[in-house]
Amino acid sequence: MAWTRRRTLTWLVLVVSLLVLVGLPIRHAQAAGDDALQILKATSDYLASQKTISATFDSSLEVITPQAEKIQFTSSGTLLLHRPNEIRVTRTGGYADVELLLNGKTATLYGKNLNIYAQLDGISSVDQLIDTLRDRGMTMPGADLLLGNVYDTLSADVLEAKHIGRGVIDGVECEHLAFRDQDTDWQLWVKVGDKPIPCKYVITSKAVGMAPQYTLIIRDWKTDVPVEETAFAFTPPEGAKKVETDALASLDELPPATPAKGQ
Repeated sequence: MAWTRRRTLTWLVLVVSLLVLVGLPIRHAQAAGDDALQILKATSDYLASQKTISATFDSSLEVITPQAEKIQFTSSGTLLLHRPNEIRVTRTGGYADVELLLNGKTATLYGKNLNIYAQLDGISSVDQLIDTLRDRGMTMPGADLLLGNVYDTLSADVLEAKHIGRGVIDGVECEHLAFRDQDTDWQLWVKVGDKPIPCKYVITSKAVGMAPQYTLIIRDWKTDVPVEETAFAFTPPEGAKKVETDALASLDELPPATPAKGQ
Protein backbone atom coordinates (compact mmCIF):
# COMPACT_ATOMS: atom_id res chain seq x y z
CA MET A 1 0.00 0.00 0.00
CA ALA A 2 1.35 3.44 -0.89
CA TRP A 3 2.69 5.46 2.03
CA THR A 4 0.92 8.73 1.27
CA ARG A 5 1.32 12.08 3.03
CA ARG A 6 -2.10 11.56 4.65
CA ARG A 7 -1.07 8.16 6.00
CA THR A 8 2.17 9.68 7.27
CA LEU A 9 0.28 12.42 9.09
CA THR A 10 -2.13 9.89 10.59
CA TRP A 11 0.82 7.80 11.78
CA LEU A 12 2.51 10.82 13.36
CA VAL A 13 -0.65 11.84 15.19
CA LEU A 14 -1.01 8.29 16.51
CA VAL A 15 2.61 8.19 17.72
CA VAL A 16 2.36 11.57 19.45
CA SER A 17 -0.91 10.53 21.10
CA LEU A 18 0.70 7.34 22.42
CA LEU A 19 3.68 9.29 23.75
CA VAL A 20 1.39 11.67 25.59
CA LEU A 21 -0.51 8.73 27.10
CA VAL A 22 2.65 6.90 28.13
CA GLY A 23 4.27 10.15 29.27
CA LEU A 24 7.90 9.00 29.23
CA PRO A 25 9.48 11.35 26.65
CA ILE A 26 7.41 14.32 27.85
CA ARG A 27 8.44 13.90 31.48
CA HIS A 28 12.05 13.33 30.47
CA ALA A 29 12.13 16.57 28.52
CA GLN A 30 10.69 18.53 31.43
CA ALA A 31 13.01 16.98 33.99
CA ALA A 32 16.14 17.48 31.91
CA GLY A 33 15.49 21.07 30.88
CA ASP A 34 17.86 22.74 33.35
CA ASP A 35 21.14 21.43 31.92
CA ALA A 36 20.71 22.53 28.30
CA LEU A 37 22.95 25.57 28.81
CA GLN A 38 25.55 23.43 30.57
CA ILE A 39 25.76 21.13 27.54
CA LEU A 40 25.96 24.16 25.24
CA LYS A 41 28.83 25.54 27.37
CA ALA A 42 30.66 22.20 27.19
CA THR A 43 30.30 22.22 23.41
CA SER A 44 31.60 25.78 23.20
CA ASP A 45 34.61 25.00 25.40
CA TYR A 46 35.44 21.86 23.42
CA LEU A 47 35.25 23.61 20.03
CA ALA A 48 37.36 26.53 21.26
CA SER A 49 40.04 24.13 22.51
CA GLN A 50 40.52 22.52 19.10
CA LYS A 51 43.34 24.01 17.06
CA THR A 52 42.27 22.42 13.77
CA ILE A 53 38.83 21.19 12.69
CA SER A 54 37.62 19.69 9.44
CA ALA A 55 34.09 18.66 8.54
CA THR A 56 31.56 18.30 5.75
CA PHE A 57 28.01 19.62 5.85
CA ASP A 58 24.63 19.68 4.15
CA SER A 59 22.41 22.73 4.54
CA SER A 60 18.80 23.43 3.64
CA LEU A 61 17.07 26.77 3.61
CA GLU A 62 13.31 27.28 3.41
CA VAL A 63 11.63 30.27 1.78
CA ILE A 64 8.01 31.35 1.63
CA THR A 65 6.60 32.37 -1.75
CA PRO A 66 3.99 35.12 -2.22
CA GLN A 67 1.50 32.25 -2.72
CA ALA A 68 2.30 30.99 0.81
CA GLU A 69 4.13 27.94 -0.52
CA LYS A 70 7.15 26.69 1.40
CA ILE A 71 10.16 25.85 -0.84
CA GLN A 72 13.44 24.30 0.33
CA PHE A 73 16.86 24.95 -1.21
CA THR A 74 19.82 22.69 -0.42
CA SER A 75 23.59 22.76 -0.70
CA SER A 76 26.64 20.84 0.52
CA GLY A 77 30.12 21.89 1.51
CA THR A 78 33.39 21.36 3.35
CA LEU A 79 35.17 23.13 6.20
CA LEU A 80 38.82 23.35 7.25
CA LEU A 81 39.50 25.62 10.23
CA HIS A 82 42.92 26.38 11.75
CA ARG A 83 42.58 28.72 14.70
CA PRO A 84 42.82 31.59 15.12
CA ASN A 85 43.09 33.07 11.64
CA GLU A 86 42.85 30.52 8.85
CA ILE A 87 39.78 28.94 7.29
CA ARG A 88 38.63 27.38 4.04
CA VAL A 89 34.92 26.79 3.36
CA THR A 90 33.34 25.50 0.17
CA ARG A 91 29.63 25.38 -0.61
CA THR A 92 28.00 23.97 -3.72
CA GLY A 93 24.29 24.29 -4.44
CA GLY A 94 21.95 24.75 -7.35
CA TYR A 95 22.60 28.49 -7.63
CA ALA A 96 26.17 29.09 -6.47
CA ASP A 97 29.52 27.32 -6.20
CA VAL A 98 31.48 29.32 -3.64
CA GLU A 99 34.83 29.10 -1.90
CA LEU A 100 35.84 31.28 1.06
CA LEU A 101 39.42 31.46 2.32
CA LEU A 102 41.28 33.35 5.02
CA ASN A 103 45.07 33.03 5.09
CA GLY A 104 45.73 35.02 8.26
CA LYS A 105 45.51 38.48 6.74
CA THR A 106 43.49 38.40 3.50
CA ALA A 107 40.03 36.94 2.97
CA THR A 108 39.02 35.76 -0.50
CA LEU A 109 35.53 34.96 -1.70
CA TYR A 110 35.53 33.12 -5.01
CA GLY A 111 32.46 32.38 -7.12
CA LYS A 112 33.54 29.34 -9.11
CA ASN A 113 30.48 29.27 -11.33
CA LEU A 114 31.07 32.90 -12.35
CA ASN A 115 34.89 32.78 -12.17
CA ILE A 116 35.01 36.01 -10.19
CA TYR A 117 36.55 36.78 -6.80
CA ALA A 118 36.81 39.54 -4.23
CA GLN A 119 39.33 40.09 -1.47
CA LEU A 120 39.37 41.86 1.88
CA ASP A 121 42.66 42.81 3.53
CA GLY A 122 43.33 43.29 7.22
CA ILE A 123 41.24 40.32 8.42
CA SER A 124 43.23 38.90 11.32
CA SER A 125 40.86 36.28 12.78
CA VAL A 126 37.99 33.99 11.88
CA ASP A 127 35.72 35.91 14.26
CA GLN A 128 36.53 39.18 12.46
CA LEU A 129 35.85 37.52 9.11
CA ILE A 130 32.41 36.32 10.24
CA ASP A 131 31.50 39.76 11.59
CA THR A 132 32.75 41.50 8.43
CA LEU A 133 30.74 39.23 6.15
CA ARG A 134 27.59 39.75 8.24
CA ASP A 135 28.04 43.52 8.05
CA ARG A 136 28.06 43.13 4.26
CA GLY A 137 24.94 40.95 4.21
CA MET A 138 26.75 37.63 3.68
CA THR A 139 26.90 34.56 5.91
CA MET A 140 28.62 31.19 6.24
CA PRO A 141 26.54 28.10 7.08
CA GLY A 142 26.57 27.62 10.87
CA ALA A 143 28.99 30.52 11.35
CA ASP A 144 28.01 30.87 15.02
CA LEU A 145 29.49 27.42 15.67
CA LEU A 146 32.90 28.58 14.39
CA LEU A 147 33.34 31.57 16.70
CA GLY A 148 35.91 31.59 19.47
CA ASN A 149 33.18 31.72 22.11
CA VAL A 150 30.12 29.88 20.82
CA TYR A 151 28.38 29.94 24.20
CA ASP A 152 28.32 33.72 24.70
CA THR A 153 27.02 34.30 21.17
CA LEU A 154 24.28 31.67 21.18
CA SER A 155 23.10 32.14 24.76
CA ALA A 156 23.03 35.96 24.75
CA ASP A 157 19.35 36.33 23.85
CA VAL A 158 18.00 32.99 25.09
CA LEU A 159 14.67 33.27 26.89
CA GLU A 160 14.06 29.56 27.41
CA ALA A 161 16.30 26.47 27.24
CA LYS A 162 15.33 22.79 27.25
CA HIS A 163 17.22 19.51 27.19
CA ILE A 164 14.70 17.47 25.20
CA GLY A 165 16.51 14.17 25.61
CA ARG A 166 18.59 12.15 23.16
CA GLY A 167 18.36 11.55 19.43
CA VAL A 168 20.46 9.91 16.72
CA ILE A 169 21.99 11.83 13.79
CA ASP A 170 23.64 9.70 11.08
CA GLY A 171 24.08 6.90 13.60
CA VAL A 172 25.60 9.20 16.27
CA GLU A 173 23.82 9.45 19.61
CA CYS A 174 23.27 13.11 20.49
CA GLU A 175 21.90 15.29 23.26
CA HIS A 176 18.93 17.20 21.83
CA LEU A 177 18.76 20.82 23.00
CA ALA A 178 16.06 23.41 22.26
CA PHE A 179 16.22 27.16 22.83
CA ARG A 180 13.90 30.11 22.32
CA ASP A 181 14.57 33.81 21.91
CA GLN A 182 12.46 36.72 20.76
CA ASP A 183 12.59 36.08 17.01
CA THR A 184 13.76 32.47 16.63
CA ASP A 185 13.47 28.98 18.02
CA TRP A 186 16.62 26.95 17.51
CA GLN A 187 17.74 23.42 18.20
CA LEU A 188 21.15 21.81 18.54
CA TRP A 189 22.06 18.12 18.57
CA VAL A 190 25.39 17.50 20.36
CA LYS A 191 27.35 14.24 20.33
CA VAL A 192 27.18 12.32 23.61
CA GLY A 193 30.52 11.76 25.35
CA ASP A 194 33.80 13.58 25.90
CA LYS A 195 33.83 15.07 22.39
CA PRO A 196 30.60 17.14 22.36
CA ILE A 197 30.64 18.18 18.72
CA PRO A 198 27.49 19.65 17.10
CA CYS A 199 25.87 17.28 14.61
CA LYS A 200 22.71 19.18 13.66
CA TYR A 201 21.58 22.80 13.95
CA VAL A 202 18.06 24.04 13.14
CA ILE A 203 16.87 27.65 13.23
CA THR A 204 13.15 28.49 12.98
CA SER A 205 12.28 32.09 12.12
CA LYS A 206 9.21 33.04 14.14
CA ALA A 207 9.24 36.59 12.76
CA VAL A 208 8.47 35.31 9.24
CA GLY A 209 5.05 33.94 8.31
CA MET A 210 4.81 30.12 8.21
CA ALA A 211 8.04 29.94 10.25
CA PRO A 212 10.65 28.86 7.65
CA GLN A 213 13.68 26.91 8.87
CA TYR A 214 17.39 26.72 8.24
CA THR A 215 18.90 23.26 8.82
CA LEU A 216 22.55 22.30 8.98
CA ILE A 217 23.74 18.67 9.19
CA ILE A 218 27.44 18.38 10.08
CA ARG A 219 29.39 15.20 9.30
CA ASP A 220 32.92 13.81 9.36
CA TRP A 221 34.15 15.98 12.23
CA LYS A 222 37.89 15.60 12.67
CA THR A 223 40.30 17.43 14.97
CA ASP A 224 44.07 17.88 14.88
CA VAL A 225 44.10 17.08 11.18
CA PRO A 226 47.35 17.79 9.30
CA VAL A 227 47.24 21.05 7.35
CA GLU A 228 49.33 21.72 4.26
CA GLU A 229 51.06 25.08 3.96
CA THR A 230 49.03 25.91 0.86
CA ALA A 231 45.66 24.89 2.32
CA PHE A 232 44.48 28.47 2.78
CA ALA A 233 46.22 30.11 -0.16
CA PHE A 234 44.28 31.44 -3.14
CA THR A 235 45.66 31.50 -6.66
CA PRO A 236 43.24 33.06 -9.16
CA PRO A 237 42.29 30.53 -11.85
CA GLU A 238 42.91 31.42 -15.46
CA GLY A 239 40.51 34.09 -16.63
CA ALA A 240 39.20 34.88 -13.14
CA LYS A 241 38.10 38.48 -12.72
CA LYS A 242 38.61 40.43 -9.50
CA VAL A 243 35.56 42.46 -8.44
CA GLU A 244 34.38 44.52 -5.50
CA THR A 245 33.04 42.57 -2.53
CA ASP A 246 29.52 43.93 -3.01
CA ALA A 247 29.37 42.20 -6.40
CA LEU A 248 29.48 38.83 -4.61
CA ALA A 249 26.67 39.53 -2.16
CA SER A 250 24.29 37.59 -4.40
CA LEU A 251 26.29 34.35 -4.08
CA ASP A 252 23.70 32.81 -1.80
CA GLU A 253 21.92 29.49 -1.42
CA LEU A 254 18.95 31.01 -3.22
CA PRO A 255 18.19 32.06 -6.79
CA PRO A 256 17.82 35.79 -7.48
CA ALA A 257 14.66 37.57 -6.32
CA THR A 258 13.69 34.83 -3.88
CA PRO A 259 11.06 35.60 -1.18
CA ALA A 260 11.74 35.84 2.54
CA LYS A 261 14.04 33.16 3.91
CA GLY A 262 14.19 31.43 7.26
CA GLN A 263 17.65 32.18 8.55
